[in-house]
Amino acid sequence: MTKQTLRRLIWPLCLAVALTACKEKTEILEAVRAIKTITVKEQATEQIRKLSGIVAAVDSSGLSFEVSGRVVQVEVDIGDKVQKGQVLAVLDPEPYQLDADAVAAELRKARDNVSKTKAEYERQKRIFEQGAGAQRFVEVSEYNYKSARSAVKFEIARLDQAKRNLRKTELPAPYDGTIAWRSVEPNEEVRTGQKILEINATGKMEIQLAVPESTIDRIHIDDMTTVTFPTLPGSTVNGRITYIGSAAVKANAFPVKVELIDPTGDIKPGMTAEANLAIEDENLQPGYLVPIQAILPSPEAKQGYAFVYGPETTTVKKTPVSYGGTQRGLAIVYKGLAVGDVIAVAGVSFLADGLKVKLMKQ
Repeated sequence: MTKQTLRRLIWPLCLAVALTACKEKTEILEAVRAIKTITVKEQATEQIRKLSGIVAAVDSSGLSFEVSGRVVQVEVDIGDKVQKGQVLAVLDPEPYQLDADAVAAELRKARDNVSKTKAEYERQKRIFEQGAGAQRFVEVSEYNYKSARSAVKFEIARLDQAKRNLRKTELPAPYDGTIAWRSVEPNEEVRTGQKILEINATGKMEIQLAVPESTIDRIHIDDMTTVTFPTLPGSTVNGRITYIGSAAVKANAFPVKVELIDPTGDIKPGMTAEANLAIEDENLQPGYLVPIQAILPSPEAKQGYAFVYGPETTTVKKTPVSYGGTQRGLAIVYKGLAVGDVIAVAGVSFLADGLKVKLMKQ
């Protein structure tokens, strides 16, 4: 056999061996599947209940005059920003000024009468001490003097009341805020206590909720929550329960207030909000929150499998788990997993027990 013939025989054989080696190498590389994982750590002990409510200012007041009269000025309108002490509306002050002037005149007369009765009382005492008068004249003059002094005190109180009524013809803002409502115009007659304006305080805001009776006993003051706004997609604000009503007000629902923590400037009173309340559930078994897609279902209800990664063997172990209920879109696994377990969360239907894998970034 010549060398040329030998080469012709050996070359195809070497090529076949090389191709076979490459194929085996390719098959080995394809067998090591990359998997997406998470580390089990979050324990679930409660359920989330979403309730709708309305945004309101923490401090909000209906404003009215403490005296009646004719409105002569309304200095603000809906949406106006005001400062504490700013005059918002004014009544005609003339009737109250006249009343104050009349009482002041009565006070002057009462003080003059005190001077007269005092002089008479002192005169009767001197006469009696000189032995020329009667005890009863002294007693009568003393009584008149004391009555005159009481009359002065009465007129002083009346004057203070008249001056106060005069001051109350001006309606000031109780705090910095925004006018939310108005129902009065100049030249209208208003009664004492009739609501004419509403002001929302600047700053703190809250969500007013109606919580069903089946849930009210499972929330507490200072519980934290998250709040979203249908008209503000992507906007989420933390909140804290500050008030829980002691009596149902409508449809067996209890009033609950959730104060917003650091609300953004685009959140305004009157907007619709949704509060996510964490509700304690005595019937909920403790477990761990994992994505639903991390569980490979089994024929039995609430049973399935999770693929737990073993760092020593770089393989996954098909592990039976029991689960029930959800929280924030995650399944609650209460049997089969432990804190620190690394589990596959995607493509679990393509995995098998003992399969060698590599990890993608968690």
